[in-house]
Amino acid sequence: MKYTTLPNTEIKVSKICLGTMTWGNQNTQDEGFSQMDFALDKGVNFFDTAELYPVPARKETYAETERIIGNWFAKTGNRDKIILGSKIAGTGDYTAHIRTNGFSKDALNDAVNDSLKRLKTDYIDLYQLHWPERDTNTFGKRDYNYNSNDKWEDNFNEILHNLDDIIKSGKIRQVGISNEKAWGTMRYLEESRQHNLPKMITIQNAYSLLCRPFEGDLAEVAHRENIGLLAYSPMAFGVLSGKYIKGTAAKDARLNVYSHFSRYNSANASEATKRYLKIAEDNNMSLAQMSLAFVNERPFITSNIIGATNLQQLEENIDSINISLSNEIMEAINAVHAEIPNPAT
Repeated sequence: MKYTTLPNTEIKVSKICLGTMTWGNQNTQDEGFSQMDFALDKGVNFFDTAELYPVPARKETYAETERIIGNWFAKTGNRDKIILGSKIAGTGDYTAHIRTNGFSKDALNDAVNDSLKRLKTDYIDLYQLHWPERDTNTFGKRDYNYNSNDKWEDNFNEILHNLDDIIKSGKIRQVGISNEKAWGTMRYLEESRQHNLPKMITIQNAYSLLCRPFEGDLAEVAHRENIGLLAYSPMAFGVLSGKYIKGTAAKDARLNVYSHFSRYNSANASEATKRYLKIAEDNNMSLAQMSLAFVNERPFITSNIIGATNLQQLEENIDSINISLSNEIMEAINAVHAEIPNPAT
């Protein structure tokens, strides 16, 4: 395994992070336990979860993933071996069953305290805001369109003050953002710098061969402001395994179950995937490992969040850390990207 540190800290994390959003829905608790055991044995010390998980978010399974992780900590005593990230859900129709007061002081305190109980721990290493509260372009929306009905008011300073109080209480160590844009990221950093408030040290956004918009403004922000990307969906919901192109996907594979993620199986995404598959096969590697190695090697990556529904997938994904892509392979990848840019954005 290769390791890095969370930006602006001395907290060492594996370059591969274990994602957990299938546990409690597609995966049972026992399967989650097996994945955590296996990942830790392979040197993965960084786990990422959220109160929202498992996905899709439903009232019936709310926070089951955190409970599974907490039960594993209780069973194994491995809490001190893991750098743990979790998230507050934010606002939206899909979170109405959780709370409706956004990132208010009460919401942050309730969310942290409830996560700590479920996780059976007294601290979370990295606590993240899962979604911006304001109306912005996310999940398949390439362009920002102003919504005159957006009632959001600037509260970056208030949020950071409230997070500062929770840090001082010892319940969380560091803070980060997720699904954020360049403007929101810089606003948090500006408030942090001007008012001596906690700095957002990571940003967890989608990033893969099929989804590379982070390489625009946010890559420069990450470089100049020392904020690290935690890349999620590096396999584009399994599309970059090649199983949908080859027709080998199981009936319960993610895109067969969750049709609302259709951006990953658009005509352009399928065509780009076919071309990436050929590059991988021409170079004697699986598409999955080439796709993950691509993400692992980006200079703005702090950790690559992988997810799997079985141990065979998990082993292949973790082993991508041992693969380096040649200049020739990168040129071929970028040639496809130039012709079919960001088909799953």
